[in-house]
Amino acid sequence: MTRAKPLAILGGAAMLATVGAAAGAHVWARHIEINLFEVRKLDLRVLPQGAQPVRVLHMSDAHLLPGQKKKREFLRSLAPLKPDLVINTGDNVASEEAIEAIASDLAPLLERPGALALGSNDKYAATRRNVFRYLLRDPRPKNFRDGVPNPPLPVDRLVDRLTSGGWAHVSNARTVLELPQCDVEVVGVDDPHLEHDEFPPLTNQSASLTSHARFKIGVTHAPYRRVLDQFVDDGCDLIFAGHTHGGQLALPYFGALVTNCDLPRSQAKGLSYHRGVPLHVSGGIGASPFHNMRFANRPEVTLLTLKPRLT
Repeated sequence: MTRAKPLAILGGAAMLATVGAAAGAHVWARHIEINLFEVRKLDLRVLPQGAQPVRVLHMSDAHLLPGQKKKREFLRSLAPLKPDLVINTGDNVASEEAIEAIASDLAPLLERPGALALGSNDKYAATRRNVFRYLLRDPRPKNFRDGVPNPPLPVDRLVDRLTSGGWAHVSNARTVLELPQCDVEVVGVDDPHLEHDEFPPLTNQSASLTSHARFKIGVTHAPYRRVLDQFVDDGCDLIFAGHTHGGQLALPYFGALVTNCDLPRSQAKGLSYHRGVPLHVSGGIGASPFHNMRFANRPEVTLLTLKPRLT
């Protein structure tokens, strides 16, 4: 009788363990962690001296479908946070049917001051794509601006619903939001991932701001460095972005695998700095319905408490 070799037995056991671990990770990422929503909290000293603190809710990348009950419950749970300002950096929906759903779920927040910059999935419906393309540094085809990547969505209706109250649409636009604590100048661009961004010129309103309104923020969906440079050159004190999904898949002690743009992996989510200016990238609330999973990277929104500078 021929006995099995110990090394062969160990090799087979290791392979089974690897397959089992991979299967378990897939179940965790697709069915558990994708629904472990959290509210991150952060303090940041960026306001002019003498200003009162401003609570900013930064949300991004919901990629909502109407049947996603847990995600919709999370969206409805955000109103009690009572932010002074809401920043939405796009990719709100994954289908036309989700427009009314997200407007309903966010209704109390839509009445608060806010700013909206569009992402690609606010304009085009999600479609199935090769998941491995996301492992590329910037997985876009050439001449992306001239292409139509997915079936179009009624983006005007989405914008109308999300700006029915206190939110301003700042895709390639500027505005001033008057808050009790201080006025906030907002400069925004349309989605740089689609190359739809056209940096808005200075206006008489922005050029004549008093010292009471010298706080300026930049808002974009995709944090491409060329756009971040424009925000810095324009004098922004703080920049908000989304798009990266925090890498969507991450590894402990390594972090995000990719950012889906030219931003370094170390800046895939959270607070970092670009040429000395604070940059907050939201890890996002959702993911494409065709690749609806997260690993070592829980879905999130962030509540930032902006405070006056010490000096």
